Amino acid sequence: MDPRLIAFERLLNIMDDLRAGCPWDKKQTLESLRYLTIEETYELSDAILEKDMEEIKKELGDLMLHLVFYSKIASEKKAFDIGDVLNGICEKLIRRHPHIYGDVTANDAETVKNNWEKIKLTEKGVNENERKTVLGGVPASLPAMVKAYRIQEKARGVGFDWDHVGQVWDKVQEELNELQYEKLNGTPEKIEDEFGDLLFALINYARFIEVNPEDALERTNKKFIRRFNYIEEKVNETGKSMHDMTLAELDVYWNEAKKKE
Repeated sequence: MDPRLIAFERLLNIMDDLRAGCPWDKKQTLESLRYLTIEETYELSDAILEKDMEEIKKELGDLMLHLVFYSKIASEKKAFDIGDVLNGICEKLIRRHPHIYGDVTANDAETVKNNWEKIKLTEKGVNENERKTVLGGVPASLPAMVKAYRIQEKARGVGFDWDHVGQVWDKVQEELNELQYEKLNGTPEKIEDEFGDLLFALINYARFIEVNPEDALERTNKKFIRRFNYIEEKVNETGKSMHDMTLAELDVYWNEAKKKE
């Protein structure tokens, strides 16, 4: 027997044992697990950005447990079980890959993505709001930057997009100019509106140059934290407080931190 199937069956059996005998596991509901799953997803994201394969493996295991846990709870409610979940995704993948399982031709990733979105809009069983509108499938609770990226991808899937990257950069410049104008002449609401427009345009530009803006910003966050921690460490060694030092003095340590990377 395939050792992967043996391992998956082992997890299912352990889940049965925990649900039957562990007071904490017996108490859990779909709702109580939700925030824990979100936390595990972000921990996986961190491990991926750090390129830590051992940590990625561990976090994937944590997420797999949650998927099995949800399915177990649903089976107790006679709603569905893990077999239904797995068969459901298998059927979806076959349906949405007609270039593999049918007679459709798709020679590049962009065509595959466009076909995926078109097929999705025709499917039965898809959320009614998703079928009615192209953007209906974008979850309302996504973080704003991820949501903007997905909105733009879905709009592109039906042909609503710029023709080339130069147009997108021109839009970024236009939005930057409008923000600068409102900063001098506008209300706080107008400044916020234009700032949002600028961010949306930058995310669009990131998509065109094949940069994931969420990953890019998080890498910059991590870089800033590393450098700032270095500054704190060096300042502490002097016995001074950061408040007592000039920006020029702190910049010396910042540049040292940059050289160490």
